[in-house]
Amino acid sequence: MSQQADYSPSFKRPAEIMRMRRKRARSEAGVHSSSGGEGSTASPGQSGSSPACVRPFSPGPLFNTQNRSGGGIKRRNPFANIENTYNSPKKRLVIYNDDDNADFSDTVKLKKRTKTEGEEDMSTKTDCQGVLLFSERLIEAEKQETQEVFSKKRLTFSEDDSLFEEEEEEEKSPLLKSPRAGAPASIAPPVCTEYPADWSMKTRLLFTSPLSLSWVEQPKAQEEALGLSQHCRAQYSTLPHSLQDPRSCSELRCAFQQSLVYWQHPSLPWIPLFPRINAERNFTGKSTPWAQDTALQHSLMSEWSVSLSSLYSLLKARLCPYFYLCSYQFTAVFRAAGLGGSSSITALLSPTTRGLREAIKAEGIEFSMPLVEGRRKSREQQSPTVQQGEEEEEEFSELKEDDDCQADNEEEDDTYNDDEDGGFSWLKEMGVQDKIKKPDTISIQLRKERDSVSLDHKPESVVCVEGAHTFTLINFLMNCKSLVAGAGSQAGLPPTLLAPTSFRGATMQTLKARSVNVKSQIGSSYQDVSSLEITGPILPSSLHTITTLLRPAQRGGFSAALYTHAPTAVMNTHAAKQQCVGGSVNLSGCGLHPATIQQLQQPSSLGKSALRQITMTNYNYTWKN
Repeated sequence: MSQQADYSPSFKRPAEIMRMRRKRARSEAGVHSSSGGEGSTASPGQSGSSPACVRPFSPGPLFNTQNRSGGGIKRRNPFANIENTYNSPKKRLVIYNDDDNADFSDTVKLKKRTKTEGEEDMSTKTDCQGVLLFSERLIEAEKQETQEVFSKKRLTFSEDDSLFEEEEEEEKSPLLKSPRAGAPASIAPPVCTEYPADWSMKTRLLFTSPLSLSWVEQPKAQEEALGLSQHCRAQYSTLPHSLQDPRSCSELRCAFQQSLVYWQHPSLPWIPLFPRINAERNFTGKSTPWAQDTALQHSLMSEWSVSLSSLYSLLKARLCPYFYLCSYQFTAVFRAAGLGGSSSITALLSPTTRGLREAIKAEGIEFSMPLVEGRRKSREQQSPTVQQGEEEEEEFSELKEDDDCQADNEEEDDTYNDDEDGGFSWLKEMGVQDKIKKPDTISIQLRKERDSVSLDHKPESVVCVEGAHTFTLINFLMNCKSLVAGAGSQAGLPPTLLAPTSFRGATMQTLKARSVNVKSQIGSSYQDVSSLEITGPILPSSLHTITTLLRPAQRGGFSAALYTHAPTAVMNTHAAKQQCVGGSVNLSGCGLHPATIQQLQQPSSLGKSALRQITMTNYNYTWKN
């Protein structure tokens, strides 16, 4: 029984079928002539009258006795057994082959075996029309099977045609699954309930949502007062996962007013003091009484120094998480220990110039240039077996992008000295040394300065200061005369200080929020979309707090376009040498929401880029940078 598991009366050639049909016709003619003349009875196993519709063994067609010329009676198939029946489980046997060649060879063997067995079975067929139909079906099935056998690796016997055919990968029985079919087809994307920390400053946010955002406007006097009080006391209310009617939720409206607050020094209502880089147009035509008054300038700088000292003291005590210093030349961010993946206070300045870097170095402040050093390390890892002479040439070419570090300058001096001593020795051999003018020391120095200055005002010029050197940097900024513009529309005006918490001399400010309902084209139709626009110096903590409030209010569905202040995009560079383990530094008293603290403690993964778009769908974030 086990040897006949693969039995199938298929795979017949038309020529063989026609030959067997003619042979049976001759044999049947002799049998009928002898039985008709002698009047003998039918042989055992045959009935005297054929039924109206007789179906031979599968897959033959139904025979009609009216069209049977010979009047032959269907006899029992001597090769039929239980394994050929309709409900035979072995006819559903699945063949697993991992090699295409093995599939094809097994198929050929099976076809040869079924040919031999089928020749004997076909002797039972006596109807010409049925044989022709049967042969046509075999030819079509054989062509289809030949095309599919090379591409499919799971084959099974059909119940009616006994041919190989496809079997779906989603087999219900686990015992009939191949090892390859058991592997997962694809890995589901990770669920992101939070977006990465972005230390760049935003000038504008534009939120859109299919649900109304009108709840952010026209707060009641009590709600606005409560929101300002909660901000000063660092109190945060817990909101439910989803809100049905945000307009009627007083806690949500108070929390939104709380998220719009920031602190600034100095504060001049008639002049926008952010941004300061390339912002001369904002100061044009405005009243600047300090421009020609030296005493007023000294008074402004004195108050500014007090505020900066207060901010650093709060930062050191972890009562202020971070603050920004925005001058007309560069922007600096000071972060408390534990933020940005660093265990110490860090400061990032961008963009810088060669003169500023030399002045910082002259004060004994140690700093690093993370983007330049990262590029240098990547190049060294790509070609670790470079010759010494080639390394010197590469270092010389890298000076166009690297800073003017002292070690590099010494190596360059050695190189130029070598060139000066022996680089022109071949001219003496030719006797033309007096006709060629050698480069003097001034030309060599100018060339070195040109290479180092090429980094100025670029993102690669970002400078990182860590630890106790940040205190020396604060003293340097207080006494640096070039920190304040000496001419132009910003002359005499000290840099702008921005922080999420209060400090000495600071003024409380709020971001401007405006909600508008518009129609947006989606496909071929227009749908009502609500938008929320927020403008002002938007700090990283304010961005996270606002998105946290929109999550329950908009039921986990909104999108935001972020407009970044370009010089601050490089603030996402991670350059901390002293790594911090998450949660090892206690920042519970810094005045931020615990969820915001947890996000800002993680090292930024954005590099020198910033977030441009945030989308929330079903309470999960996706973003673009």
